[in-house]
Amino acid sequence: MLTFICYPKCTTCQKAQKWLYERNIPFEFRDIKQSNPNYEELRAWFSASELPIKRFFNTSGLVYKSLNLKDKLPTMSEEECLQLLATDGMLLKRPILVGSGGVVLVGFKEDEWERNLTKDAD
Repeated sequence: MLTFICYPKCTTCQKAQKWLYERNIPFEFRDIKQSNPNYEELRAWFSASELPIKRFFNTSGLVYKSLNLKDKLPTMSEEECLQLLATDGMLLKRPILVGSGGVVLVGFKEDEWERNLTKDAD
């Protein structure tokens, strides 16, 4: 089963959710504001995704900008980044889609989702 972690008011999240519905891909919905990912989840997702840690940050978000993370992020360790991400779901790039078999998709890129979900939706 896929877990769809999103902020319901986010238009990109809405677009991704519609995409999942249109393809009849079942998922469990998780509101990132009500159930922020914890450190252990983030560590596991980061490891499984093989993405750079910066990809997990919502670089256009208000929290990111207010903390001046553009300047701080390059000198932060992965550990520090994961600890920070666990403090506020609004720091995370959304949506995040997590599935069995190690599928972790951060942000909505239709071609990436299509490529990864056709093998995971079995």
